[in-house]
Amino acid sequence: MNKLFIAFVCTVAALGGLLFGYDTAVISGAIGYMSRHFGMTPALEGWTSSSVLLGCAVGAGSAGFVSDRIGRKRALVVAAICFFASSLGTALAPTLGAFVAFRILGGLGIGSASIISPMYIAEITPAPIRGKMVTLNQFAIVTGMLLVYFVNYFIAGQGTEEWNQTDGWRWMFGSGAIPSFFLLVSLLFIPETPRWIALHARDGVERARRIMVRIGGEAYAREELRGIEMSADSSSSPLAELLVKPFRAVFILGIALAILQQVTGINVFLYYGPEIFRSIVQGTQTDAALLQTVVIGACNMIFTVVAFATVDRVGRRPLMLIGAAGMCLALVSMGVAAYMGRTEGWLLAFILVYIASFALAVGPVTWVILSEIFPTRMRGTAMAIATVCLWIANYGVSQTFPMLDKSTLLVDLFHHAFPFWVYAAFCVVLFLLVLARIPETRGKSLEEIERLWHNRGTPV
Repeated sequence: MNKLFIAFVCTVAALGGLLFGYDTAVISGAIGYMSRHFGMTPALEGWTSSSVLLGCAVGAGSAGFVSDRIGRKRALVVAAICFFASSLGTALAPTLGAFVAFRILGGLGIGSASIISPMYIAEITPAPIRGKMVTLNQFAIVTGMLLVYFVNYFIAGQGTEEWNQTDGWRWMFGSGAIPSFFLLVSLLFIPETPRWIALHARDGVERARRIMVRIGGEAYAREELRGIEMSADSSSSPLAELLVKPFRAVFILGIALAILQQVTGINVFLYYGPEIFRSIVQGTQTDAALLQTVVIGACNMIFTVVAFATVDRVGRRPLMLIGAAGMCLALVSMGVAAYMGRTEGWLLAFILVYIASFALAVGPVTWVILSEIFPTRMRGTAMAIATVCLWIANYGVSQTFPMLDKSTLLVDLFHHAFPFWVYAAFCVVLFLLVLARIPETRGKSLEEIERLWHNRGTPV
């Protein structure tokens, strides 16, 4: 196995994940300044933060079709162009409407990368290290988030509050042009995935064989090509196959996992972290709130590294159960602390437990499972639909959180605890779904996982 080559191509593909994290999380440092600059209502604040997610849903919805037609690599190039144009456009936008339009364009890139990066990695990586390599994409996402938290903190420190409200937030968004350009250049040096080539390109089998030989040798190439040929023996459309047994149940599971990853509340803390600290912990200053968000990002990265080291040893299912349980307990505790007004030190501690539980399991392992469970010929379509549902769920949470957290009625009744308890309830649903319906896929090839659904009929 050529681990150096595999690591290189997977790292380049994972740069799409880095831009995913960078572009989604940059809003956390900017939204407060923008809100005060434009005089936003809570609903408008939610729209400005979450409008990118509409672009994400469209990008995710089209990415499967586009990547099936033009290839995984070319689709990543398109996503990188969207990232670059959005970074410059949001920085230079003369009006809030123009800013939202460029954020939606960036969302197209984010949504596309959220599917194509893990798909590329899953299709080019041998089974024994596939979980680890797909988790590399999640590591890149949290690295992008942590990086932009530092960038936001650095930029905010370069001027006064007034400067940040007029110009500082523009530099925050514009900074994304640098990693976007780096991704564009890096994509010139990686191949298309051999599975896509074998199924879609002229003389594809021979071209795919050469790439597979480079990955794992002649014996590996023969075995993988044999599995691809067996799985490709179908004349029906990918969407039609997803709607009949046994893959209908797999399709529903993928959608459910994608939605539950979001409605458990993760992006509330990643997008609104500074605002949470300022609103719940009275007296928190802007620089302290931004610094606490950096701590959250560091925790996210550290436990993603733990997931990277354990996902192919411990397995997908045990990690998901541990993560869902930890998130639930942390959210309940956050709600209790907020309700009792005991938030000075406790809130950050509970958030870190929650972030650690997500980063260890629910964040990376959900993407691993989604990249594995769908058969090759329908993977692009299935992941596109599941990821559209993920982004719609993300939009719903991001749009409604400011309204829930700033509702006079809910604050009077629950003292900012209500959203945390809602997200905790969804963690319970996620735990029960994994316990009852998700099988272990550790160590199996993509074709073996496909045969698992055929043999079982349903994934139980």
